[in-house]
Amino acid sequence: MTLAEWRTKTAERIDGRAIARALDARTAAEIAAIVRRDGIAPGLAVVLVGEDPASQVYVGRKIDACRRVGIVSSEHRLPADTAQDALLTLIARLNADPRIHGILVQVPLPAHIDAGAVLGAIDPAKDVDGFHPVNVGRLSTGTGGLVPCTPLGVMLLLDSVLDDLTGLDAVVIGKSNIVGKPIAMLLLEREATVTVTHIETRGLADIVRKADLVIAAAGAPRLVRGFWIKQGAVVIDVGITRVLQDDGRTKLVGDVAFDEVQHARAVTPVPGGVGPMTIACLLANTVKAANQNK
Repeated sequence: MTLAEWRTKTAERIDGRAIARALDARTAAEIAAIVRRDGIAPGLAVVLVGEDPASQVYVGRKIDACRRVGIVSSEHRLPADTAQDALLTLIARLNADPRIHGILVQVPLPAHIDAGAVLGAIDPAKDVDGFHPVNVGRLSTGTGGLVPCTPLGVMLLLDSVLDDLTGLDAVVIGKSNIVGKPIAMLLLEREATVTVTHIETRGLADIVRKADLVIAAAGAPRLVRGFWIKQGAVVIDVGITRVLQDDGRTKLVGDVAFDEVQHARAVTPVPGGVGPMTIACLLANTVKAANQNK
């Protein structure tokens, strides 16, 4: 099939915004039940060190989302020169606060702070990002814990178009601890057959071409081309990059050449696919933490 023929077809567009709204509605209902039961709403502490513009935007969106569903959020904005010990002291205080059910430290952190030490200091039961080694271990062994938000969102997007993942060939492009590896673990738990690749993988296009499910999380704009995707595959695009166009304006694009993969069964757009699910899953994780630590 030629590229021109592919463009005459239309894949199902997986609407991450709509699925996130539905998840938020369920989360809000759970929060209302918690308030009736315990007399207190779940609390989320968000810690931002420095003034990274993108981080400030992300934190603002998370705080707004908390307000919409009824989570009590507390912001802790610290200057960029904050000492690591001072940050660890704050985390210890939040760990001990019974009104705080979830703790999120926005990354990246300033260069003088050891992010691993900071994330490892969060109580695993309050680690709503799912980055603590204890939660990573629980995920890899299938024994519960809090799951990283973006991978959890990816699974919910897959569930919106597929009833069963058993036996499907899945290719994950990207091996990060935050996205690629956790997604691989979640897919394995659902009985998919998983191949983890990255941009240095030899013969990457040939590997992807055999997949029933493609999860692109390499951070490489339009890496995945139409001829990589077999007819009827489901494609989840986790990547998001702002690129400069010929007219001087910028545009957000994913890791997948969206217009070229319309012969797929379903595909997520960028923006409007995985992104909204990440925050919705953060809120759901906070409620899960509140229920587990009542």
